[in-house]
Amino acid sequence: MISPLELAANLFTAVAILLAGRNNVHTWWTGIVGCTLFGVLFMQSQLYADVVLQAFFVVTGVLGWWRWLHGNGGAPLPITHAGWRTMAWMTPVGLIATGAYGAALHFYTNAYAPFIDSAVLVFSVIAQLLMMGRRIESWPVWLLVNTIAVPLYFSRGLYLTAFLYMCFWVNAIVSWLWWRKLAKQEQVAAQASRGAYGAAGGPP
Repeated sequence: MISPLELAANLFTAVAILLAGRNNVHTWWTGIVGCTLFGVLFMQSQLYADVVLQAFFVVTGVLGWWRWLHGNGGAPLPITHAGWRTMAWMTPVGLIATGAYGAALHFYTNAYAPFIDSAVLVFSVIAQLLMMGRRIESWPVWLLVNTIAVPLYFSRGLYLTAFLYMCFWVNAIVSWLWWRKLAKQEQVAAQASRGAYGAAGGPP
């Protein structure tokens, strides 16, 4: 049976994810509400890594909200690529952190599927950090997280949550393509603006 808590958590999170895919700043406050509710839900399901993850999301949600609005010298933050160097160090760090935290959960708690749960946590952190910077690469990382999370939540009887993460999997692909398009549009607009500025001779 789907509990009212699970229903509310999924509703707010679904709205937040859809808004993120549309590059809408309101993704942050709706995400904060959804993550708070999910934190309570995962505590009840003994998914302790996910509880920590939701707390992280709440804190970074506040920071991400501010960065999207003012992170570009007081102006809204543009969509950009993270670059291969950033991904080159984030990937091995993510794998090492997954193993270390999973081992800690395995040996010191009664956590269910500790290493899988740990992978969801660690790579969600990476995806969230990229999202805070409006980096396109956040979406393929979310795609990986959703792939891991769906069978994990299904195995714990969180069927609505598992179904929602299946929808998030599709949304991640669509949003990845959409953000790439938006980034190109922003780049063209910025180049046109600089060209017009140069043609005008700069500031008076």
